[in-house]
Amino acid sequence: MLDQLMQWDEELFLSLNQMGQAFWDPFWLRMSEVFIWIPLYIALLVLVFWIFKWRSSFWIVLFLILNVLATDQGSVQLFKEQFKRPRPCHEEHLQTEIRLVKGSCGGAYGFISSHASNTFGLAFFLGLLFRRRFPWLYYSLLFWAALVAYSRIYLGVHYPGDILAGALFGALCGTGLYLILDRWFPIEQRRS
Repeated sequence: MLDQLMQWDEELFLSLNQMGQAFWDPFWLRMSEVFIWIPLYIALLVLVFWIFKWRSSFWIVLFLILNVLATDQGSVQLFKEQFKRPRPCHEEHLQTEIRLVKGSCGGAYGFISSHASNTFGLAFFLGLLFRRRFPWLYYSLLFWAALVAYSRIYLGVHYPGDILAGALFGALCGTGLYLILDRWFPIEQRRS
């Protein structure tokens, strides 16, 4: 059963990866970069401090940091180092079929995708935090996370299963930390 799932994952990966076009390569490379999103992160932090009182903002930022640590380190320590599933770009039998857009492959293991875990963790945590005031932001953050996650398949460095599992792990971390924050650390808004 597991072998069949991995074969389907590989076939879906090749199908999605091979649909890429040279014209779109720069776009997907940018989507996958961490530093290009710094203005978004700054804007979201400004929004936190604009909407919430200082004490609440402090707790939110602390939980954001915990969220990033949980999704980033959890994806490596709990999954990559345990399952040791090679990235598709490290599989010899795929070398002639894969479109490795980036030129480099990254670490040896790919299950689960840290990009997917991190972005979905942030999207769920902040989306839930802002959903009453800005419901459109919740869906925008989910769309952003999906684009970043898909970029990893397009670039040839992750299987779809890596992405789905990373997204699920990130969603669970982001939702769990939001629920803890909401339950035990009352959040007060500055403006209504």
